[in-house]
Amino acid sequence: MDTLSFKTISANKATVNKEWVVVDANGQTLGRLCAKVAKLLRGKYKPNFTPHVDCGDNVIIINAEKVVLTGKKWNDRVYLRYTGYPGGQREYTPADLMAKGPSYLFRKVVKGMLPKNRLGSKLLNNMYVYAGTEHKHEAQQPKTIDINLYK
Repeated sequence: MDTLSFKTISANKATVNKEWVVVDANGQTLGRLCAKVAKLLRGKYKPNFTPHVDCGDNVIIINAEKVVLTGKKWNDRVYLRYTGYPGGQREYTPADLMAKGPSYLFRKVVKGMLPKNRLGSKLLNNMYVYAGTEHKHEAQQPKTIDINLYK
């Protein structure tokens, strides 16, 4: 038996193939959509996934203002942050973030699903969020995918 043919292939920056994909958020649940987007950004759906390399795709999310939260989560869910000063704890809801723009809400949710290190920060920059159906990445020739087909 030739064991040299069974070597594990580890991807690096030169050998990885990054693609551009478009995800439609119309009618999708926020958390389920963002979990799949985080996996796409990380590269978990690819056979040559390597944990310490940016081998994920560039993800364009369109129709982000039409995302769905069930129940009363738009106003009852509370996110906290701390300014660093005494009495500086601030709280905000998903409705507050959506009022600023859908990219604020998506970045907040997806950031919590990525690694908490420099790689996670770099991966978050591969996500582009747009409120409507138009985006400015036509030159990259992105392919539209159905996010419901992913687990």
